[in-house]
Amino acid sequence: MKKIVLALSVLAIVACKQEPKIDYVVVSGKMDAPAAKKAMINGIEFKHEIEISEDGTFLDTLKVTDHGFYNISIGRERASLYLKHGDNVTINKNKEGFSFEGATAAVNNYFKTKTENSTTLKGDATAFYSLNEADFKAKVNALMDVNKETLNKLEGADADFVTAELKNLKYDSYSLLNDYEKAHAHYAKKEDFKASEDFLPSELKNMSYDNEVDYKNSSAYQQLAFGSILSPIFDDLDDISELKPSMLTAVSDVKIPALKNEVVGYLAKMALSPGNTSLDKMHTFLSKNTTDDKIKEDIEVNYNKSKVLVKGKVSPTFVDYENHKGGTTSLADLKGKYVYVDVWATWCGPCKAEIPSLQKVEKQYHGKNIAFVSTSVDTADAYDKWKTMVKDKELGGIQLLADKAWQSKFVQDYGINGIPRFILIDPTGNIVSADAPRPSNPKLIELFDSLSI
Repeated sequence: MKKIVLALSVLAIVACKQEPKIDYVVVSGKMDAPAAKKAMINGIEFKHEIEISEDGTFLDTLKVTDHGFYNISIGRERASLYLKHGDNVTINKNKEGFSFEGATAAVNNYFKTKTENSTTLKGDATAFYSLNEADFKAKVNALMDVNKETLNKLEGADADFVTAELKNLKYDSYSLLNDYEKAHAHYAKKEDFKASEDFLPSELKNMSYDNEVDYKNSSAYQQLAFGSILSPIFDDLDDISELKPSMLTAVSDVKIPALKNEVVGYLAKMALSPGNTSLDKMHTFLSKNTTDDKIKEDIEVNYNKSKVLVKGKVSPTFVDYENHKGGTTSLADLKGKYVYVDVWATWCGPCKAEIPSLQKVEKQYHGKNIAFVSTSVDTADAYDKWKTMVKDKELGGIQLLADKAWQSKFVQDYGINGIPRFILIDPTGNIVSADAPRPSNPKLIELFDSLSI
């Protein structure tokens, strides 16, 4: 009996000595001259919002699933973070950027040095990506070497962090090498440029992208994985409206849940187009291939918007939009004509790139039964810029300014999340295409010809 009592006593002592599992990080800090009201901590499948007080201070406890790589964003500024269970991280921000205090301060300040190393060695993007293959590789290797040197000089750095970051530096280099072909073609103005067969390392060429830990730790790995799935699909696709579930077997085969969710979330915004003849099947496919409730919600929202915008449905309308030539114009004023609507903005590079092609098409169809309407979604503070650009670039057609920019009912009703966007409406006010070809796409003229415009 005494032995049993003694054994129970020992167990009680052991139980008392067991410490609770720590799965949290305490984050605090201060902003000089705060403008933003919230700080966002983000990781893979992790989001946490921290309120910032009027005096610029903030304090919160984060329950993080894994210690590892995250980022903080305040307003438009962002910094990388390494969070370790049980740590107290102090994050300060002033006009010079973020700085850190606490047990992981050296690690978190390392990210700032890493960015500075990249800026110094890469320099101007045009010069960097215009380098020949050998010199570009040499620069990339030099950047990895200087970051490794910085990493190895860290005092008291967590061993898990150092191991993970060494892999991250390799993926950073792979990402730059992977970008080189298209970037060199653009910056060196060599449209048909192709990198040498042996330019990319064999490991990069054969990477399977099924390492969930590396995906969580490395933004470069994330970008490479994302591109490895979608680039082959889009490279062989002339028009997003032609996308079908049968083309997306690579999406079904993704092993990393967070990666699959990211890809499906992107496709939910791009591929649920009212012009897609496989709209219903795409809706079913995307819904089945995500575990993220927010993405499922986005899929339903985009699908429900698109299915009422298919060919033959009554078009949403705009009423009394300001006309650059004076007065206002409504869609009803153009009834009896086809209406080709270009939704754009003065700040949008791809929109401005379409202007020469649009002017050519307008000239070709001058006097035909079609009105060309360019609707700007510029905000009120860009009003003068809009007025000036229309005049200076001698933009033709009917130049309108949406009444509430992105919040305009016409823009919302058409589910426009990105520009440029082109819409074709028939003479009776019904939709021909809610996502019509761009002026630079030969398919636009084919569409016009099929309608005998």
